[in-house]
Amino acid sequence: MRALSPGELTRQLEAARRELFDLRFRAATKQLVNHREIPRVKRDIARMQTVLREWELAQSDSAE
Repeated sequence: MRALSPGELTRQLEAARRELFDLRFRAATKQLVNHREIPRVKRDIARMQTVLREWELAQSDSAE
């Protein structure tokens, strides 16, 4: 993830959020087969947000 550009990472983050929404919807309608997918996607989202935040902090440190 760290090798991706911020734009690519943002696109992947939006896709992961859509996937999480779909998984939650399928879970609510009892159509989700593998319930372990929800925590996996949530962890992926958290990782992406962490990398984006590190990038933002690095940019602000270099601006000072």
